[in-house]
Amino acid sequence: MIIYRVEITLDAGIESEWLDWMKRVHVPDVVRTGCFSEYKIYKVIDSTSTEPVYVMQYQCQSLEDYHRYRDNFAPALQKEHSDRFAGRFRGSRQLLEEVSPAISARAGRRRSASGFPGNLDLRPASSPRR
Repeated sequence: MIIYRVEITLDAGIESEWLDWMKRVHVPDVVRTGCFSEYKIYKVIDSTSTEPVYVMQYQCQSLEDYHRYRDNFAPALQKEHSDRFAGRFRGSRQLLEEVSPAISARAGRRRSASGFPGNLDLRPASSPRR
């Protein structure tokens, strides 16, 4: 699995307008390309910046899906964002590859697809051990 991660630092004065536009227009447009199967929007809460910082994570099944997005859709979508909020944001992008499956706190003991045991006891230290 591939995660396309976009981090945006905003001028504080546009935060509400920007977030509304991202939720209503930009992110749905990105997902409608068919290149991504899931997305999440996060607000960074431990930033050293005094300005608001957001992270969008778009999930795709393969590097080919991401390349299709990058080559066929990203230029126009990024231009639309840049034109609308020119000079009022800074952004960076990363491409991440999953190397370990997610482990749920409720899953208890679990083995990954590679056969590596995921023996994590995620209960608080004060919880009784069985």
